[in-house]
Amino acid sequence: MTLLYNDPARFTDDALRGFCDLHSDRVRAVTGGVVRGTPTPEGKVAVVIGGGSGHYPAFTGLVGPGFADGAVAGNIFTAPSAQQVHAVARAAHSGGGVLFGYGNYAGDVMNFGSAQERLRAEGIDCRTIVVTDDVASSDDESQRRGIAGDFAVFKIASAAAEEGLALSEVADLARRANARTRSLGIAFDGCTLPGQSESLFTVPAGKMALGLGIHGEPGISEVDSAEADRVADILVEGVLAKAAHQDSSRVAVLLNGLGATGHEELFVLWSRIATGLRAAGLTLVEPEVGELVTSLDMSGVSLTVTWLDEDLERLWCAPADAPAYGKAGGAVARAPETRTPADSAETSDEELPEASPDSRECAATIAAVFVEMRAAVERHAEELGRIDAVAADGDHGRGMLKGVTAAARAATAAREFGAGAHSVLVRAADSWEAEAGGTSGALWGAGLRALASALSDRRSPDVAEIVAGIEGFSAAIAGLGRAEVGDKTMVDALVPFVSTFSTTHSWRSAAEVARTSAERTAELIAGTGRAKHLAERGRGTPDAGAVSFALLAETVAEFLERKEHSHG
Repeated sequence: MTLLYNDPARFTDDALRGFCDLHSDRVRAVTGGVVRGTPTPEGKVAVVIGGGSGHYPAFTGLVGPGFADGAVAGNIFTAPSAQQVHAVARAAHSGGGVLFGYGNYAGDVMNFGSAQERLRAEGIDCRTIVVTDDVASSDDESQRRGIAGDFAVFKIASAAAEEGLALSEVADLARRANARTRSLGIAFDGCTLPGQSESLFTVPAGKMALGLGIHGEPGISEVDSAEADRVADILVEGVLAKAAHQDSSRVAVLLNGLGATGHEELFVLWSRIATGLRAAGLTLVEPEVGELVTSLDMSGVSLTVTWLDEDLERLWCAPADAPAYGKAGGAVARAPETRTPADSAETSDEELPEASPDSRECAATIAAVFVEMRAAVERHAEELGRIDAVAADGDHGRGMLKGVTAAARAATAAREFGAGAHSVLVRAADSWEAEAGGTSGALWGAGLRALASALSDRRSPDVAEIVAGIEGFSAAIAGLGRAEVGDKTMVDALVPFVSTFSTTHSWRSAAEVARTSAERTAELIAGTGRAKHLAERGRGTPDAGAVSFALLAETVAEFLERKEHSHG
């Protein structure tokens, strides 16, 4: 259980503050994460890695010479926002372009991808490596999750950048490493989020969860518990069954603990694993055993094997000197100790477009709606997390609360500055996306910006403009999430809501349809997102995103009805 925290919502911020103070001679805090605190050569490729927090030493502990140039730190198990990714990349960039590295999760793909587009528009060349090493999650390599294989791929890419190779060469080597990397994990018990007393999942007595994720997801299947040698054999057999490039017999190996598995236990496993891999004709090149990609306090292990060629072996063995990881020869002169605070995310308020009285009145309503939405999500955050934990990582309630809280704060502030309806919604959208991160943050940010585009600061919207805005909201979310009705996502509640509202112009009727549709998602099997890897486990439970959308639709309906009643 995670016992040491203040405000659970600030756990990542508090942990990052302590990490940066402790390692102020190595790293520098910036908005969204950390970058190297030591000089880097002009023109060097900046390798920027990251994702949700809760995986230390990944990702912040891997920033340093021979490893990453920067790490983006999202909330616990939640993808960082596009703004966070952009800020860290800008701070890490030294003229040679940026290589992003992250695991294959929908929220990371959305937000890192959005940041990449923005960097390219600013003239910074940017490439991406999406790690797909988890053999349990899919037979389709492109659909696999990224788990502890992140470490091997990022190490190789970072060493290539340290050699001074061009961005295209670094990206090619990273892709080659990913194509040759395979991982399999086993969990013995789930992990607990800060502030919660129950694990995100539990493993039945006498069983082990095979094919765990690193975001608190349960395994893909359950197998009988076994002694250490049998566990080792399961891992070796599972990875070798999906072997890549069997023309190579030299392999990098990582036996990784997930947070609550002791080093002695890993050593017991290692002797059997090493024997099994050597019996398969493999030569083990500088293997690593320890906790390098964790999942808070999860009890579990994973085995990662990367089939090496001459270039990959050189890079795997190259020196490194990061706060949580070093290789021989990697020590460098450190920067003088400083206590530089993180770059402030707060900026002075930009001049707002002039707004008409009617639009300002509409803006006041919008701001008040966000305040109501925030209160509703706060009341239901635990329930949303519980629903999400059935087949995902249990962070949906917290992510929604963080996003809608930021949106309500930004909308209220903009209204107080005299903003109109369009500007209030834009500020709310940007803040929701920046603070929530993850898939929900990206989707709600995109949807609210699309809704804002149908409104004006110069007049109050008419019914046609509201309908157009809501239709745009839906189209933006479906397009960004690449989801269709039937995929068991927010779209399953959103599309019927939009259809009903477009024909009836009744928010109450549309909200009722959204609620019914959200409940019906319990009958569906997830076809996209993180939950698709545990599709059968989610049968019988509604989609958390659909449920939260229905909740907010009902909240808006209730607010509008109260407002109409108060005005007679």
